Amino acid sequence: MTSTKPRDVQVYPIGTDTTLLRARSWTRLRFEIEYALAKGTTANSYLIRADKTALIDPPGETFTQIYLKALQERFDLTNLDYVILGHVNPNRAATLKALLELAPQITFVCSNPGAINLRGALENPDLQILVMRGEETLDLGQGHHLQFIPTPNPRYPDELCTYDPQTEILYTDKLFSAHICSDQVFDEGWEIFNEDRRYYFDCLMAPHARQVETAVDKFSELAVRMYATGHGPLVRYALIELTKAYRQWGQQQLSQDSTVALLYASAYGNTATLAQAIARGITKAGVAVESINCEFADPEEIRVVVEKANGFIIGSPTLGGHAPTPIQTALGIVLSTATNNKLAGVFGSYGWSGEAVDLIEGKLKDAGYRFGFDPIRVKFTPNDVTLQMCEEAGTDFAQALKKAKKVRSQTVPATTTEQAVGRVIGSLSVFTAKQGDVSSAMLASWVSQASFNPPGLTIAVAKDRAVEPLTHSGNKFVLNLLKEGNHLGLMKHFLKPFAPGQNRFTEVATEPAENGCPILSNALAYLECTVQSRMEVGDHWLVYATVDNGKVLDADGVTAVHHRKSGNHY
Repeated sequence: MTSTKPRDVQVYPIGTDTTLLRARSWTRLRFEIEYALAKGTTANSYLIRADKTALIDPPGETFTQIYLKALQERFDLTNLDYVILGHVNPNRAATLKALLELAPQITFVCSNPGAINLRGALENPDLQILVMRGEETLDLGQGHHLQFIPTPNPRYPDELCTYDPQTEILYTDKLFSAHICSDQVFDEGWEIFNEDRRYYFDCLMAPHARQVETAVDKFSELAVRMYATGHGPLVRYALIELTKAYRQWGQQQLSQDSTVALLYASAYGNTATLAQAIARGITKAGVAVESINCEFADPEEIRVVVEKANGFIIGSPTLGGHAPTPIQTALGIVLSTATNNKLAGVFGSYGWSGEAVDLIEGKLKDAGYRFGFDPIRVKFTPNDVTLQMCEEAGTDFAQALKKAKKVRSQTVPATTTEQAVGRVIGSLSVFTAKQGDVSSAMLASWVSQASFNPPGLTIAVAKDRAVEPLTHSGNKFVLNLLKEGNHLGLMKHFLKPFAPGQNRFTEVATEPAENGCPILSNALAYLECTVQSRMEVGDHWLVYATVDNGKVLDADGVTAVHHRKSGNHY
């Protein structure tokens, strides 16, 4: 998403003695790199001014200058007592250092893992820090007696939520957030945010479903009237619905038949970003992920997860030409615990060399493991194309697990109902999409016109399709209708398996549409479309799009259709 609007800070009172300072960007930021949508974001921070004053979750360095300017215009920083951190990452270091220069009296409040990260990020061992483990409280006076709830997960092991019983506001940091920017502070008309909140959950929370469920259980004991989130609109109107949705989405992950153990460590955050993208690919294919940050997990936890998983993937940075000690420990546990009929995967990031990935790959090969995708090596910071490739690798891994399980099970003939459903036919088409440097395509036959004015259509897209991340509201695509008698070549091409990140268009003739997506030169006709909405329907997304432009390329041709014998497969 592009915008000419400048970044700014929106200031808004949300409760007694409580103010929101909402740093906004209408374009995607660097810290959202593992997040495919580009609808902008807000970095939400909060100021509680009672007898004592606390600042909750200052934003990252993207907003440092405009944020501190807005803060100083409204508040004397020499009176700032506490800075409460829901999580600590290097991105926040610039803002925190600037705050310390202006207010050296600050006491930081965070979890124990957060304190370790904070001292490292600020390179200052003498910081004043209050460590909250879940039983301690902080009295700001005037009824603001803050409580703290540790909600760690592998991606954010230092996660800490804050509850103010005076205002009944729960400061949730990453939980219940969404990366979307607007003028709207609260979630009035909350249904319009459903897709963005679900996508945020699928990308950032689904790999940690077990820990998310534990966090939601802890919140159930509190009288909460508002979730003050780290990103996006604050949750006031959809409080009950979104809480129920988090439980439902988490249970969907925890109830899957197959599970992948995703074991990783991350020196500078890059390997963790790759892990997040791979996990997204696995979960969208209907396989659960049990994510383990080996830096914060004990050996027994790793052993239990690996033992019950159907496959495992190990991710490692390279430090001094080696894998870090936590990964070497995890590898030893895997080799002694996981039978070699379990599917394996290896990935990692590096700065100057990538020996860690080679070492892990070699050990697993020597032990006789099969790999679900080719080892992934990424130098420095991953980009959009790299992360799309990682997501596709995760999906391939999940599909290989499901295929192996299906082969082992007895084949069941199609029922009479499934046979009848199979007689529903649709136009045989190729769906093509491009966003930035990322492009993809899929063969589609579940296509139907849905509206006259505006002209619109629906397309069913399986959740595990590589093109699925390009089918969200606002995305552009081209629907290429194939011609009977001239469709087999294109059909075979787009049905064949593609390696993760492989260009789908190298062997077919294309030209760019006005919306930038590929038109197949040999198509019967094409339609340029914009996604308006989508609905979850079992193992597919039903995408509704309006038609912006189109053309018949062969007026004498007839549309190819796809005949099926059963409704339980394409």
